[in-house]
Amino acid sequence: MLKEKLSRLPTWQRNLFILWFGVFMTGIGFSEVMPFLSLYVDTLGDFTKSQLTFYSGLTFSITFLMTAIISPFWGKLADSRGRKLMLIRASLGMAIVFFLMGAVQNVWQLIFLRAMQGLFGGFISNSNAMIATQTPKEQSGYALGTLVTGVTGGQLLGPFIGGVLASLVSYRLAFIITGIIFLLVFLLVATLVKEEFTPVPKGESLSRKEVFAQLSYPKLTIGLFTTTFIIQIVNQSISPIISLFVRELNNGAGSTTLWAGLVAAMPGIATMLAAPRFGQLGDRIGTHRIMLMGFSLAFIFMLPTGFVTAVWQLAILRFMIGISDATMLPAVQTLLTKTTPTQVTSRIFAYNQSFQSLGSVAGPIMGTFVAMFFDYSGIFIASALLIVVNACLFFYRTKSLKGDKNLNL
Repeated sequence: MLKEKLSRLPTWQRNLFILWFGVFMTGIGFSEVMPFLSLYVDTLGDFTKSQLTFYSGLTFSITFLMTAIISPFWGKLADSRGRKLMLIRASLGMAIVFFLMGAVQNVWQLIFLRAMQGLFGGFISNSNAMIATQTPKEQSGYALGTLVTGVTGGQLLGPFIGGVLASLVSYRLAFIITGIIFLLVFLLVATLVKEEFTPVPKGESLSRKEVFAQLSYPKLTIGLFTTTFIIQIVNQSISPIISLFVRELNNGAGSTTLWAGLVAAMPGIATMLAAPRFGQLGDRIGTHRIMLMGFSLAFIFMLPTGFVTAVWQLAILRFMIGISDATMLPAVQTLLTKTTPTQVTSRIFAYNQSFQSLGSVAGPIMGTFVAMFFDYSGIFIASALLIVVNACLFFYRTKSLKGDKNLNL
């Protein structure tokens, strides 16, 4: 029944429907372990507090670090061998890794598998590249905005879903259930995603220098990578302390885990609701104006978050931060699409994925150090200042391109 309904849709819409589910589950898979990863590590040995902190931090960050390193390689392979093949590889690889993570016997096995999870990455960047190259230009903002709802929604809802799974079943079974879902993603991609692709002959794949030589606006592309990096730092800076901040606001009363999961879910819910609409709006009024709106909203709502006195205030402001993400993230993807030749799209989206993963490593580190010296509220003030820096860098990179009608800035 599903296959019949999908067959009536244009190829880009059919693929968008399937890949939205795929990137949503990938986002969940990368973030769902946040509420219980350190607790799972604690079950794998008899550690001191400092050892547990070290192993938990290493286990968390190594996935994103490996993704940052390997993404350009997978992007190069995708441009020469096809994006569908990379999607199949990534989804099947993550399914196997999650099954195995539910069966580890010591912390080093878990760290190794978390590294393998990063190495098998590339699902999100190749999904973006496939949709970007298949979608009509006039629909690109809407399509990429929709896809971003899956990525961001999965990443930000993941901690809440993971916490619920771990509380209902067990840490190990939570990994196995996620592995089963990735196996479903693999089957859907293998059977339903369509791609017409002519492989590049061996030896004719472009070098990194040649890829950037293909770009009409290489400085803008690098600027967009930087924008993605800083957005992710801001998004992830709260990750290490969200439960502690919620507990402090509640004065130790109520269910910290439940409230922390709810607060963590707020940006994801907002982004899922708003991103497609802002994508369509950007197609009409220009991506540059959407970015201006996003930076303004992010600063307006991030700064007062440092002065909240109740959990409900924190939840509302985090929801509004999700609205700002819904403007900026699709806009970055849309600009990359408009300024990148089709033959190197996967490579450029893979580089962007690397910068996003590096932001996921740098964000929690920044949040931890700022909290040590300026308490929890300092994280939000520092993030607000980073948003201003990001806005200035973006508008400096794009001011000379506003008159280019082909870009629809």
